[in-house]
Amino acid sequence: MLEELKCIGCGITIQTENPKLEGYAPPASLTNEDLVCRRCFRLRNYNELQPVSLTGDDFLNILNGIGNKEGIVVKIVDIFDFNGSWISGLHRFVGNKDILLIGNKSDLLPKSINPNRVINWMKKEANKLGLKPAEVLLVSAYKGHGMEETLQKIDRLRKGKDVYVVGCTNTGKSTFINHIIKSATGANEVITTSHFPGTTLDIVEIPLDDGKAIYDTPGIINDHQIAHYLDEKDLKLITPKSELKPKVFQLNAEQSLFVGGLARFDFISGERSSFLVYVSNRLQIHRTKLANADALYENHKGAMLSPPSGESVEKMPELVRHEFSIKEKKTDIVISGLGWITVQEPSVVAVHAPRGVNVILRPSLI
Repeated sequence: MLEELKCIGCGITIQTENPKLEGYAPPASLTNEDLVCRRCFRLRNYNELQPVSLTGDDFLNILNGIGNKEGIVVKIVDIFDFNGSWISGLHRFVGNKDILLIGNKSDLLPKSINPNRVINWMKKEANKLGLKPAEVLLVSAYKGHGMEETLQKIDRLRKGKDVYVVGCTNTGKSTFINHIIKSATGANEVITTSHFPGTTLDIVEIPLDDGKAIYDTPGIINDHQIAHYLDEKDLKLITPKSELKPKVFQLNAEQSLFVGGLARFDFISGERSSFLVYVSNRLQIHRTKLANADALYENHKGAMLSPPSGESVEKMPELVRHEFSIKEKKTDIVISGLGWITVQEPSVVAVHAPRGVNVILRPSLI
């Protein structure tokens, strides 16, 4: 029966009637052993994304079904964007299951940082956000670091039950799952992976030897991440691919930094101090006087101050100012999905970020 055919890339039910709707595959492809919808085919072969009409609510409805099933939950967060990739209130829709919290993309952290310090920091932040994980681990699904230990930990924790993998879009969740499939079966990419929000469209089931399964759930879209306002070219620029090299700036009061044209940091008052900017190594940082910052942005946004570039300039909401009086030494100001700035000394600062993008304070990660 046609309605039982599923795309092995994103899990959606295959249909052959309407090329404009999700799950479309040309009738001639139905005999293929590895059946993928046209969206996954184009994403895998041409890195070309077709938009999805499912909303965050649709994704949450799928996740809600997990609550009354037996098993454990593996929650993936992006260590580069811990707060931006956090699913709020997860315990409300997964019941009282054990939760294994995994910080992915550990390869982006400077090598000098002690992994145990990061794990302890993750535990504290998770507790503040209302989650008490059974275990916390650091991995790089992309590089394979920490994956073997993680597989053993999942096997011990699950006690013969199913495993549900959850996470926001862009956390590397599908790369994580593909690594599991590869180590279990030797098969290469089965689930469609990409930079783009919302790639997995339904639950994908990966059978285990004991009759149970690992379920990959759709990524939840967090609208407060900057990724949602950028086109493909700009997204690649802001997504770190290698170890973060902090950019260090000695600033006097009344100086500003622009992160491309995506955000602005103002040092309003305080002693001369160094500020560390942790963003993708490919992003340009421009320094200017606070008095000139508004005019610089007006005149150079989308050109010298880019990204945003091209169509992203039109989509980008106006920048909104957030002022902070920093009392503690070594505080991070996080711009969701873009990175963070570490303020070393007590000072008064402001961050301008696109309307709707979260800006928060936290104890320094590094």
